[in-house]
Amino acid sequence: MAATAATALLSRRDRRWALAATPLAALTGGMLWFFRDPERTPGPARILSPADGVVQSIDPWPDGRTRVAIFMSPLDVHVNRAPLAGTVTSVEHVAGGFVPAFNKDSDKNERVVWHFATEIGDVELVQIAGAVARRIIPYLTVGAKVARAERIGLIRLGSRVDVYLPEGIEPAVSVGQRTVAGVTGLDHG
Repeated sequence: MAATAATALLSRRDRRWALAATPLAALTGGMLWFFRDPERTPGPARILSPADGVVQSIDPWPDGRTRVAIFMSPLDVHVNRAPLAGTVTSVEHVAGGFVPAFNKDSDKNERVVWHFATEIGDVELVQIAGAVARRIIPYLTVGAKVARAERIGLIRLGSRVDVYLPEGIEPAVSVGQRTVAGVTGLDHG
């Protein structure tokens, strides 16, 4: 932003500075758009989407849980939200690779694994870095109380968030459906 302002001021004296000011202004606008963090009114469902994006897959897990994977493109809001109220019981950073987040091998990518103690039991959420997204920033620590749709962290650029619905909870979303963090319901409850 400072470079944009400086080159814009300098372009008043010499038009050649406009050659630098124009792309810097576009870059500044893009960064402001990318790091936007709109206010949200929580949706009515019991379990809410933690991410803006598209449901990439819904997979039954051997332990009875169901994984809902949400892919976030670089155009989506990348602030992630708590799927329901509870207490953070674990926040674990796991080192890994950086393949594209829509690739099935992205399960081995750099990630942060969250566990929440909630009214329906343990809920696991995984923030997964992508090929470009190489930084996950958790906002909370173990022991923090969290409200439904409260901001929990940020993944920079394209990435994925997986939510593991506890056994017996049927997903209310389908593959290809767009979700809005803190608004779209993931369950029928």
